[in-house]
Amino acid sequence: MSYGVSAALQKAVYQRLTADAALAALVGTDIFDAPPSGTVPATYVSLGPEVARDASDKTGAGALHDFTVTVITDAAGFQLAKDVAAAVGDALQQPMPALERGTLIWLGFRRAKAQREGAEQLRRIDLTFRARVEDA
Repeated sequence: MSYGVSAALQKAVYQRLTADAALAALVGTDIFDAPPSGTVPATYVSLGPEVARDASDKTGAGALHDFTVTVITDAAGFQLAKDVAAAVGDALQQPMPALERGTLIWLGFRRAKAQREGAEQLRRIDLTFRARVEDA
């Protein structure tokens, strides 16, 4: 197994999300590589947890990465959260930037979980994607 492609994959996902016009129309520049601190935007997207497992074969090292992209909003109801989540999914179905290390073989949607969170009743949607990478 190789975990060496993880940082490159995260960087490419972040670049793809921040370059997407439809997503920017909904959240502006409020797309974060880590949860924001200080004054938190009303609606934002954040890259979240990742789980990687070996997918090496006789041709070389590789891994499957399940990673989460989270949508948070204080808007009433789930409509805005779902619109943003859909834009995230659409963005990640577009061609990805080349990885700085390794090769992205494929990336696909796995699941989503929508829930209310905290005393403020924030809306949260965790989108899980799976990527297959090879380490060159």
